[in-house]
Amino acid sequence: MDWESPYRKTTNGIEVTVQPTFMSGRSDPEDNLFVWAYKVRISNLGDTRVTLRQRSWHITDATGHTEVVRGEGVIGEQPVLDPGQSFEYTSGTPLSTPSGIMVGSYDMEVDGGGWIMVEIPAFSLDSPHDAGPLN
Repeated sequence: MDWESPYRKTTNGIEVTVQPTFMSGRSDPEDNLFVWAYKVRISNLGDTRVTLRQRSWHITDATGHTEVVRGEGVIGEQPVLDPGQSFEYTSGTPLSTPSGIMVGSYDMEVDGGGWIMVEIPAFSLDSPHDAGPLN
């Protein structure tokens, strides 16, 4: 997969790259259902092993309504990343508007003790059913 994406951020030695994709086949604009998949790559650029323990997402639709989603790990896993390793996963989100924006963070446990917060870059959820991108 080509990971050239404008949605990339490095925090505390952890790089997060996101690629959103509008899912036209799963969306139903007439019923105000717009669905996106997003692929995430988390890369440990630091020199210490980390474990992703929790995630937090802020999902905002075109009307400004924000939903906060928190939980353990990602896609049912709490990946462990040694220095130089990456973890990739795909997830998705529905909205009732044709565009929106997501931003979030991961809480990671550092091998040997301590925690770091890793920022997930804000990324646009743009569909062909909207006049223009939000971000």
